[in-house]
Amino acid sequence: MAAFEGITPLASGYLSGYAALDPTIAEACTFSIYDAPVTKGRATILDDLLERGGDVFGFSCYVWNMGLVRWLIDALLAARPEVQVIIGGPQVMGHATEYVAPERTNVVVCDGEGEKSFQQYLLQLLRPKPDFARVPGISFWRDGQLVTTDRPERIKELSEIPSPYLGGVFEPGRYTYAILETNRGCPYNCGFCFWGAATNSKVNRFETQRVLDDITWISENGFMMLYIADANWGMAPRDVEITRHVVSCRERTGYPLMMGMNAAKNRPDRVADITRLMVKGGMLTSQPVSLQSMETETLKLIERANIRPETYTALHRTLREQDISSFTEMIWPLPGETVESFRRGLTELCRARADMILVYLQLLLHNTPIYENRERFGITVRRVPDPAAEADVVVATKWVTEEQYDEGVALYYAMQSLYSLRGLYFLANHLDRTGQLSFGDLFSRASAYFATRAADSPICRFIADSVRELGNYYLLNSGRHTHMLLHGNRDEFTRLLRDFVTGQPFWSDPDARAMFELDLVARPYVYREGPTLPDHEFTELRVDLRDDGAVEIDGPAAITDVLRALDVAPDLGDGPVLMRHPFRRKLPFRAGQPLDDNIAYCQGMTVHLRMMLPEFSSVPALTR
Repeated sequence: MAAFEGITPLASGYLSGYAALDPTIAEACTFSIYDAPVTKGRATILDDLLERGGDVFGFSCYVWNMGLVRWLIDALLAARPEVQVIIGGPQVMGHATEYVAPERTNVVVCDGEGEKSFQQYLLQLLRPKPDFARVPGISFWRDGQLVTTDRPERIKELSEIPSPYLGGVFEPGRYTYAILETNRGCPYNCGFCFWGAATNSKVNRFETQRVLDDITWISENGFMMLYIADANWGMAPRDVEITRHVVSCRERTGYPLMMGMNAAKNRPDRVADITRLMVKGGMLTSQPVSLQSMETETLKLIERANIRPETYTALHRTLREQDISSFTEMIWPLPGETVESFRRGLTELCRARADMILVYLQLLLHNTPIYENRERFGITVRRVPDPAAEADVVVATKWVTEEQYDEGVALYYAMQSLYSLRGLYFLANHLDRTGQLSFGDLFSRASAYFATRAADSPICRFIADSVRELGNYYLLNSGRHTHMLLHGNRDEFTRLLRDFVTGQPFWSDPDARAMFELDLVARPYVYREGPTLPDHEFTELRVDLRDDGAVEIDGPAAITDVLRALDVAPDLGDGPVLMRHPFRRKLPFRAGQPLDDNIAYCQGMTVHLRMMLPEFSSVPALTR
C-alpha cells in the first residue's frame, strides 16, 4: 500500500527482486505488488488482497498505515487462517509483542533491513518443515515464547539489490512519482529520527552508474517527480554530479519536472550548488534548510549540531539573490523547547529573512532516542484521529503543557498566515525593525485574536480545528491553508487582517498603516490569475491598477526603503513603484477538478514561494 496514489513502491520492488536472486525462490514463487493508496478504503483493499489469493502477505509498516495494517491482518487471518504474514518497517521493528499475539505463530516481524531476512524467510517456507529460528533478523512466537534471531549484516554493496526500475518491476506509465535511493544510512543520531538509529550511523551506497541508469529510465518513462530518499542529499561530492545527470535527462526528455530531497544540514554550500543546478535546468525546486529548533538546550538534548546562525543567514541571502525558493523546517515541541524559546526562534528566522518556515508536529516514533527516553522527557502523546494511521503526536513535555502545546501550534498558524504567506509581511518587518513589536510578539497577538474569531471566520475556524484535531499531521493541511488565504477566502482574509491591525497600538503610526496597505496589494496569488485591488479605502498609498495588470504604488519613502532593505527590490529608486504579479509556473484554478487536486497543487507551491511573489521596479520617469 502507498501513502498516496502514483508513487513507486520501492521497498516492495527491492524485496521481491532480491528474494528472486535465489534460484529456488525464482522457480517456486511469483510476486504481486499491491500499490493502492491507504485512502482507497479498508474493505476494498481487503477484497483486492483476497481476490489475488496469495500464500504469503508482506506489509511495510509505518505510522501512516499501521492502523490499516492491523485491521487487514486480522481480517486476512479470519478469512484465510492458513496464510503466512511477515511485517516490517520502522513501526514494528523490535515491537513484536505489541503487534503479534502469541497464538499467531504464522505472523513474523522483520527487525531490520529487509532484503536478506525476507529471502531467508521465503526459503524456510519452501521447506517441508519451516524453522523460522534459522531466519536472521526476525521475531516470532513459538510455544508461547517470543523468539528473536540475530540480525544479519547490512548489505554493504547495495547494488546487489536488483533495480526495480531497470528490472521491469515497475510498469511504465503506471506511476508518476519515483522514489530513489542512492545510499542507505545516516551518520547522525537525532533524537526524533529513526534513520541513524536503524543503521548504526553507517552509510552504504549504490554504485554511481546504477544510480545514473535508474535516473535515465525514470526520465525516459515520463515520471513527473523524482524524490531522492537519502537521509542527507548533498553530503557526498558525487551528489552534485548525480544532480547534473538529472538535469541533463530533464533537458533531453522533459522529465522529471521536479526533484525533492532531504538536504544535508551540514553542507549548505553543496546543497545550494545542487539547487542552483536544478533551477538553471528548468526544474521546479526549493531548498530545504532543516534546523528543527533554534534553542541550544534542545539541540543538546536531541544530539543534533545545528548550522551556525551566520551560516544559514548567509545561505538565505545567497538564495534570495539568485531568486531561489527555500523553506526552513522546524519541529514543535522538541525536548527543552518552551513556548517562549519557540517564539524567539521564529523571530530569529524571520529576521534572517527565511522564505518559508514550516513547523512539523513531533511524532513519537518507535526506536528513536526520544522514544527510548520518553519518561525522562515527560512525553505525553495524542493519537491522530485517522483509522488508517497509528501516529502519536507529542502534545506535552517537561517543558510544555498540553495547553502550551496548543498555544505553540496556534502561533505557527499565525506566523504562516502573516509571514510565510505574506499576510502582513512588510508590516511585520517594519514593526520589528523600528522596535515597536517583534515578529514573535506580533504572531502571539494575532493567534490570540484569531481564536476570538473562530465562530464567525472560516479561516479562524480552520485554524482552531487544526490545532484541536492535530490537523497539520495531514499531508494537505498546509495546502488547504494556502488555498484559503490566497484564493478561496482571500477577501475574508483582507477583512480579518484589517480588523486585527486597526485594534493595535501601532495603528497610530502612519508608516505602519502604509505597510499594511502595501501588504494588501502585494499579497501573492497562488493560481494563475490577474490581480484585483482589495476592498479597502487606501489612506496612505495611492494605488492604481493599470490595464496591463501592473499596480502603480505611490506613498511615503518608508515603502521604497523597506523594499530595498529586504532585498525585494535592492535597486529601486525613489518615487512611485510598479508592482507585477507574474504568472511564472503557476497553474490556473481548475474549477472542474476535485478541490483536493487544487489543494495538492497549493501544497507544492507553498514551498516554492518565489514562484508566487510579486516583482517591484521603479515607474519609468516618462510614464509618471
